[in-house]
Amino acid sequence: MHGLGLRLNDADGAPRRSIRRRLLALALLPLGCVLPLLLAALAQWGGAYFDRLLVTKVGADLVVADSYYDRVAAGIGASVDGLAGSARLAALLAPPARDGELHDWLNAERLRLKLDFLHLLGPDGCLPAARRTAPCFAGWPVVDAARGGRSRTDNDVFPAELLAAIDPALARQAAIPLLPTRNATPDARQSETRGLVLHSAAPVHDRRGRLVGVLAGGVLLNRNLEFVDRLNAIVYPEATLPLGSAGTATLFLGDVRIATNVRLFEGGRAIGTRVSQAVHKAVLERGETWRDRAFVVSDWYFSAYRPLQDSRGERVGMLYVGFLDGPFATAKRQALFAVLLLFGLAMAAAGIFAVFWARRVFRPIERMHATMHAIESGQPAARVGPVDSADEIGELAAHFDRLLERQQAQAADLQRWGESLDHEVGRRTAELQRALADLRATQGKLVMNEKLAAIGQLTAGVAHEINNPIAVIQGNLELARELLGERAGDVEPELRLSLEQVQRIRLIVAKLLQFARPQEYVGYLEPVAPGPLLQDCLLLVGHLLKKGNIAIEQHIDTTRSASCNKNEVQQVIINLMVNAIQAMPDGGVLTLAAADWDEADMPIGLKLSVADTGPGIPPADRERLFEPFFTANKPGGHGLGLWVSRSLVERYDGRISIDDAPGGGARFIVWLRCEPLG
Repeated sequence: MHGLGLRLNDADGAPRRSIRRRLLALALLPLGCVLPLLLAALAQWGGAYFDRLLVTKVGADLVVADSYYDRVAAGIGASVDGLAGSARLAALLAPPARDGELHDWLNAERLRLKLDFLHLLGPDGCLPAARRTAPCFAGWPVVDAARGGRSRTDNDVFPAELLAAIDPALARQAAIPLLPTRNATPDARQSETRGLVLHSAAPVHDRRGRLVGVLAGGVLLNRNLEFVDRLNAIVYPEATLPLGSAGTATLFLGDVRIATNVRLFEGGRAIGTRVSQAVHKAVLERGETWRDRAFVVSDWYFSAYRPLQDSRGERVGMLYVGFLDGPFATAKRQALFAVLLLFGLAMAAAGIFAVFWARRVFRPIERMHATMHAIESGQPAARVGPVDSADEIGELAAHFDRLLERQQAQAADLQRWGESLDHEVGRRTAELQRALADLRATQGKLVMNEKLAAIGQLTAGVAHEINNPIAVIQGNLELARELLGERAGDVEPELRLSLEQVQRIRLIVAKLLQFARPQEYVGYLEPVAPGPLLQDCLLLVGHLLKKGNIAIEQHIDTTRSASCNKNEVQQVIINLMVNAIQAMPDGGVLTLAAADWDEADMPIGLKLSVADTGPGIPPADRERLFEPFFTANKPGGHGLGLWVSRSLVERYDGRISIDDAPGGGARFIVWLRCEPLG
């Protein structure tokens, strides 16, 4: 009672305002928590559902565009097939020959049908020698199908030479300079000179049913603005997109826009720009249909792409439709703002209602507070008395009076129990102090055991890492003995190399001590290029390579450098090389490679890999490969080489991974950052 009185007691009337604030908060807290969560869930679910609807719409738009594209292709095929079987063509082909009239008629029909070219080829798929201005079309599946008696219409990519031979104007129309495009796949070309052609071929027979030629015609889609604008008008008629969004349509040759109504910042069409890497991989490389948001040139669009295949079934381009995402995003934000406004109004109305309703609770509580204050002031007979409230608050007031009645009777018992409790607390405190002393002693022993274990691991690591430099020293001394024989006086190069390895032993010991006390050492970092590093490592293990009949393959595909300590990285690579050589006792191929390390199109660092053609490492051993003292039955091994190597690489925020080598065996990859994070 005393504590409750202290919290509520205030000379200037603050308790009443405090109680009211707390009750008001209690009334509004569920509303203030639940409604924001519901609002967030509604915004998340509604936005996602709205986006799915837009993705579904753009998918349906792609179906319409695809249908129009197929209809245009079918129209070209029907036109060429109709001309091939026309009586006028049969009459012009009947003796005597009328090449001039035939040429004029074909040109007139080409203009009427809005074709870019229309040629009558011989049965061999070539123009007659007397008027041959283009290479033979034989070999194109569309023409070969017509030579076999079957009409066919399809997409194909004509090289610039073929377009120039058909009509120089077509080659000029097809040539498109490539414009720099953000997020596009890197491409060294400066322009696109090929042409995407929608063409058709139909067999021409004489009255006896013999094949006398092939009628071939088609349309060049590069810069064919009439086609793409008509496609856009069919898919997105005027005022069909809500909220002021604008629809677009595009034809791609590869990943290059060759016909589009997408605009650049300057207002011109975005012909020559390229599609993003994500769409390129999904549509052109994997052959998928893209239906999602995509960044198109300079803005976000709800986009749909489908691959275009040529007559050989290869993916050569894309058909695209989409509409601006910006107006829909603005509409979603406005809807969210409206919901937030309604939420604020609802909270205000709920707060006003809660204030008035809470008054029925305030009055009984205020009387109970006054009673407690009177008891604290020395009036033990003070009581709350009857209250008007007949709810739980009224029952609480009556119960409070009954508790006050019992309080005086229980005071003596409480005092007696308090004395007994003090005695028990003293006894338990002594027991806890003894237990704490035992715990501290045990903790000290655990710390000492941990230190001894760390010292043991460190000492074993030092002993293991000394083996490699000693092996190099011994190898060079044996090589000197074999080469010089009795002429042992001229051993200066071998002695110098041996001394260098002794110095390396000292460095290894110092670095291992650095693992135990890193604050006492300051590592020297320098840019380390992978090419010279691998060459130095090969020199140091040269005697092992000669003994093992092992071939070397190197692939240096990076110009980056890693900022690290050269001796430490050299130590890691040599350790991996020695392990690889030992895995190939009967000879094999040791492959060393260096490549760029990129993530999310951002340069991170470089990758150094060491691969062998040995028996490989079982999956069960890979999980424990980097644990200290684990060895896969290697003679003389201590199981510390890979553990120490990983520790050295992780010092520079790198890592070591393992997988199967492409030709069999194992491959270790060292991932080094250009600059350590720390």
